[in-house]
Amino acid sequence: MLRLFKIEEGLIREIEFTADQISGCLPEAEWIDAHEPDVDERRLLERLLHADLPESEEVEEIEASARCFVDQAGIHVHSLFLAQNEGRHNTVSVACILQKERLITIREGDLADFRLLRMRARRGQVEAKTPQELLVTLLEQKVENHADTLEDLHRQLEQVSYLVLEDENAELEEAITRLARLEDSNGKIRLCLMDTQRDISFLLRHLKALPEQADTLREIMRDVETLMSHTTFLFDKVNFLMDSTQGFINIEQNQIIKIFSIAAVVFLPPTLIASIYGMNFDYMPELKWLLGYPWAIGLMIASGIAPYWYFKRKGWL
Repeated sequence: MLRLFKIEEGLIREIEFTADQISGCLPEAEWIDAHEPDVDERRLLERLLHADLPESEEVEEIEASARCFVDQAGIHVHSLFLAQNEGRHNTVSVACILQKERLITIREGDLADFRLLRMRARRGQVEAKTPQELLVTLLEQKVENHADTLEDLHRQLEQVSYLVLEDENAELEEAITRLARLEDSNGKIRLCLMDTQRDISFLLRHLKALPEQADTLREIMRDVETLMSHTTFLFDKVNFLMDSTQGFINIEQNQIIKIFSIAAVVFLPPTLIASIYGMNFDYMPELKWLLGYPWAIGLMIASGIAPYWYFKRKGWL
């Protein structure tokens, strides 16, 4: 699916078109957002660029030389964006091709950053005078989204912290599951931030002639560094809560084992007495004793109460 935008009076405006008009609208578009383009749409873009579009496998390459480079089609930046599906965060690579007269973005997933940018464009809230400024705005929107997501992760982590450290009736196994999910999301955000640092460094080298955009990129880089520190803090807190949760689980398990151990010790003397008086040898002094049964019962009760009283006095129960 192709969405076309143009710059009018310093604002991004979406171009409305029908299927028959797309060929005529493409050249005048200053931002072409290709969301999962089909074969015909890819051919139209390749004809406009006079170059082949990158395939999904090429966009996902992790080598720096494959993610940021310059060729005859323009400046290529393959940037990692954060996506959320069914409550889990994933990373999606977006291929950005920056030319002097237009910006082309090619992506496979539906991303919140692009939805928000389109919504703001419809309201006339996205300011940009050039495609280069629009790309910087897109990176700025991406970093803002990461900051909002980190704030949300921090709130969730505070809830898990209360669950682990203060709620006596908490399900600790559930807390471990939530912590693992938060750790995974935090790791993917950090990966996106690291990728953004690399993208900004590359663009700073190739947009030297645009000092205003370069200054904005440096501000974004400072924001990214701050968010990187925040992800480190979240990692430390997740690890602390994970260790605490496992420690509490071990304490609960040890308490159960302790109860069984004490019970075994308490019942050991009565069992020993019952075993002795349960023997049926012919020559036993108490075999025909009239008070043998109540004596054995009393002895077993006393031998069971004695260790229980001792453990209670020591504070082991």
